[in-house]
Amino acid sequence: MSRLDILFQKVDPSLRKELAVAAAEDGEVLKAVEQAVNRGLISAVLYGNEDKIKKIAKDNEINLRGMIIKNSDNAKTAAVEAVKSIKNDENDFLMKGKLNTSDLLKAVLDKEYGIKKNDTLSHVMVYDVPGYHKLIYLTDGGMVTFPDINDKVNIIKNSLCVCNAMGLEMPKVAVLAAIENINPKMQATVDAASLVVMNKRGQLKGCLIDGPLAFDNAIDKEAAEHKGIESQVAGDADVLLVPNIECGNMVGKCLTYFGNSISAGVIVGAKCPIVLVSRADTAISKLYSIALGSLI
Repeated sequence: MSRLDILFQKVDPSLRKELAVAAAEDGEVLKAVEQAVNRGLISAVLYGNEDKIKKIAKDNEINLRGMIIKNSDNAKTAAVEAVKSIKNDENDFLMKGKLNTSDLLKAVLDKEYGIKKNDTLSHVMVYDVPGYHKLIYLTDGGMVTFPDINDKVNIIKNSLCVCNAMGLEMPKVAVLAAIENINPKMQATVDAASLVVMNKRGQLKGCLIDGPLAFDNAIDKEAAEHKGIESQVAGDADVLLVPNIECGNMVGKCLTYFGNSISAGVIVGAKCPIVLVSRADTAISKLYSIALGSLI
């Protein structure tokens, strides 16, 4: 049992959302959608090559009952049609299938039919790490390459949407850096200090923020105490805010491959959540991600 199973308990079947899958010609994606439909979490519309979708389903013994297929000539067209369905309120949230993330985001950000809502789109991963005492939220390892202080404010706000949907009313946000002290030559530490002050002065509400914190101090109380750090966040972080996309990507993959974590991931900041996980992720990870998107 994963602690992420709480997602299935939190989703209200009476408020079942309809998922639009862009380029649904992917076995693991279809398995996840099938399980989500069977659990009563969602209904689904599959945008993509109908013949390929049906063949993949047949080869993998996937039952497409309860899913609507809308044929598209190619993945880019499927992405456009899926995004338009959200824009027109035909479907409730979006999932990336077998296409490049850049092609999906191009449709999401299109000025005519796109669905960007907030100033910043950011990615939030939720991890069940066997060695940690609760679920942990990592942001942003998938969208904003080198966030400035304004981006980081928006990334935190986006992460709060996910935390609140999961029942966390006052999440603890650790702003990560290589060291715990403020060093003007290390921008991540300067940004962290600014975010802490903004939080204390009520400019950034709904969470507790501390930083700069090195990774060990954020997730291990003994490490924090050893360095003399007194903090409500240190050793008990809910959200890990990384300084850049490389750091987020590497931390996330370390949690998965070294830490044997199970995860769920979504993009937030658009009109709806966008379910987006690695192509290498398993069907169960994709299922959790669908449930998370449905909940948000």
